[in-house]
Amino acid sequence: MLNICLVAHFAYDAVKGGNNGFIGGVERQTTLMAKWLAAKGHKVSLLTWSDGNREDEVIDGIQVIKICRSDAGIPGVRFFYPRWSGLISAMKRADADVYYQNCGEYITGQIAMWCKHNNKSFLYSLASDADADPALPVMTKLRERVLYRYGLRNADYILSQTEKQVGMLSSGFQLQSTVMPMPCPGPGDDEYQPLAFKEGKPTVLWAARIHPCKRLELLLEVATSLPEFNFVVGGSPLEEDDYSRSLLSKMQSLENVSYLGMVGRADMPALYRSSSVFCCSSAYEGFPNTFLEAWSQGLPIVSTFDPDNLIRDKQLGFPADNKDELIAGIRKLCTDKALWLAHSANARAYYQNNHAVDEVMQRFENIFLNLSK
Repeated sequence: MLNICLVAHFAYDAVKGGNNGFIGGVERQTTLMAKWLAAKGHKVSLLTWSDGNREDEVIDGIQVIKICRSDAGIPGVRFFYPRWSGLISAMKRADADVYYQNCGEYITGQIAMWCKHNNKSFLYSLASDADADPALPVMTKLRERVLYRYGLRNADYILSQTEKQVGMLSSGFQLQSTVMPMPCPGPGDDEYQPLAFKEGKPTVLWAARIHPCKRLELLLEVATSLPEFNFVVGGSPLEEDDYSRSLLSKMQSLENVSYLGMVGRADMPALYRSSSVFCCSSAYEGFPNTFLEAWSQGLPIVSTFDPDNLIRDKQLGFPADNKDELIAGIRKLCTDKALWLAHSANARAYYQNNHAVDEVMQRFENIFLNLSK
């Protein structure tokens, strides 16, 4: 039996099953891993921010260990106490053989430092191309960059999502990594129903956190140019600011755009199945969970981000570099039934062969086993 600790500060609502707070792809995937490993009989702990109740608890066989409240402590001091000290205390209570963390941040270095000093194994997984960029474009503070670089260089094993990230990490940091597809729950063969090509007014789905890197404004430009299409937007900002308020105002002015706000996980499959195409307008990504969810339902994608050129090479939809190419790709898919059906079948087959939960998690389990020896 393995003794594994997964560190995901924002994963409490995901493991508890709620829709409050921020639940992104990292939180969903880490929670999925925790539940799968626990169901296999392994001892699994998950380190998260406290929800207000400081007591550790057990959820679905997972020991959920609280670090501290995310807003606890005095500004300027709380970086060290209670955040860093709380993380160390939580890692001690977990007393695992292997510690796992996904997503580049200063916490990567804190975990690696503790593991190194306590003879524990540390498995790190990149969540975005930005994590492999030596410029570390999303880390604005020096301490974040210093700690993250330390964490990268002292991880016992590094996982990348794409061959592109492997190359970036090798050239930018002189570090080796292994490509690992992420698991994603989806309908099995016994329950999957192929999507039908939708006649009439097509629906384009966009779902992501509302953040400048996701470029929702680009999708709204596309919607303005395609009044004959319906556009459905799901997601919310971490906190309202001038950027998000301007987008909300723009959506209200467009008759062909429906804004849903944050969508619960249980409601997402129906959204994918009611859509004609999924659209991504991001400036950069890692390997979006929404791609895997869409492909699990057989929904093609038109996207400004194409991981390892999969969309292009495996005909899972169409890649695009700008607004005009997004428009062309959406029109092409939604007006050619034979083409849409072929891309839909390709999408479902790609998901089955690469991202079904059991197949991927067995690979993760083997890595944990090797690191625990």
